[in-house]
Amino acid sequence: MSQLNYTLESKRNKHLTIRERYQIEILTKENMIPFEIAKRLGRHLRTIQRELKKGMVDLLNTNLTYRPAYCADAGQRIYQENAQYKGPKLKIGNDHKLAAHIEKKIVKDNYSPDAVIGEIKAKGLSFKTSICTKTLYNYIDQGLFATLSNKDLPVKKDKKKTKYKKVRIPHKNLKGTSIEDRPSSIDDRSEYGHWEMDCVVGKQGGSGATLLVLSERRSREEIIYKMQNKTQECVIKVLDTLENKYGKKFIEKFKTITVDNGSEFLDFKGLERSIKSPEQQRVKVYYAHPYSSWERGTNENSNKLIRRFIPKGTDMGKMSQAMIKRIETWMNNYPRKIFGYKSAQEMAC
Repeated sequence: MSQLNYTLESKRNKHLTIRERYQIEILTKENMIPFEIAKRLGRHLRTIQRELKKGMVDLLNTNLTYRPAYCADAGQRIYQENAQYKGPKLKIGNDHKLAAHIEKKIVKDNYSPDAVIGEIKAKGLSFKTSICTKTLYNYIDQGLFATLSNKDLPVKKDKKKTKYKKVRIPHKNLKGTSIEDRPSSIDDRSEYGHWEMDCVVGKQGGSGATLLVLSERRSREEIIYKMQNKTQECVIKVLDTLENKYGKKFIEKFKTITVDNGSEFLDFKGLERSIKSPEQQRVKVYYAHPYSSWERGTNENSNKLIRRFIPKGTDMGKMSQAMIKRIETWMNNYPRKIFGYKSAQEMAC
């Protein structure tokens, strides 16, 4: 007998190769039966029988009739198509409740995938299955959700963390207090009441309406007000409104405010002066270095969240105060990874 029949290593649980399929095609043309082909290739008889059935095609004869024959290319194509579905079953496959929850949170509530998974764990929400953030991103990439795709994600891909360097450009406001003079104890974010303030501008050439955004450094609490214009007078008017709203508690809630060198913030006396007692200071204002947005990192991250609802180029004048307050409420209830997926409202309590 041929050595080929008895010295081949066992190929159990190994798939047929493209080379073996071509061998099968040649042997079938020589009218070799499946048993003999299996013996020649060192394969199980059922393996050859299944392969012949899978790769069977109808070939056209010269007299325009068809004959059944095995085609190696057809067998390889079907094998590759079936291979796409190999692997474990999807964990989320039968948990329609979890899939619907994820779609709602990301598509309608503008959550990130990590915030969705983190909130489920933090609040102890119960579903049939549980998945991690990485798995959820993979499922979204594979297009497994009915109404959710990569287009719905607030951040499309991870970006490398930018390395910032301090720049020592003189302040435009020479009379204002520099951030260099701000107490170092504020940097560790251990005390409530230290805020950062910035403006989110609308469409150029629009109504001129602007959002004034205040972000508390420890809890990430947000306060958003709509201003008719991006002017010093409008900013001071908002602070006056807040002072009237909180009364004596204003100096406890607003200990310091850090701003950039925008023209709307340059009147530090007007920002710091109390409307109830003009000779007294209601809050201490510090100015960050020019071109150093990282010194107000909380503010900048908050502005990104706002842009999920208000894309650049939006005319702020067409937005109602009720809509702005809904955004503010959403931000204050958004689960934050830095707090173990607790919200700013929970941290401020």
